[in-house]
Amino acid sequence: MYKKMYYRLFNSITDALAALEQQNFGAAAEILRQAQIDSEEIYLDAEDEDEA
Repeated sequence: MYKKMYYRLFNSITDALAALEQQNFGAAAEILRQAQIDSEEIYLDAEDEDEA
């Protein structure tokens, strides 16, 4: 689970940095927000699987 979260966050940070280099601040923020949501979902899904 943590490996999946790490890859998701790492790739999103890379994409956000690219957007920042192009001065596309809104896109960078949205990429990071979505990465946060996706990572939280990965974590919660793994927690649910552990409880089942």
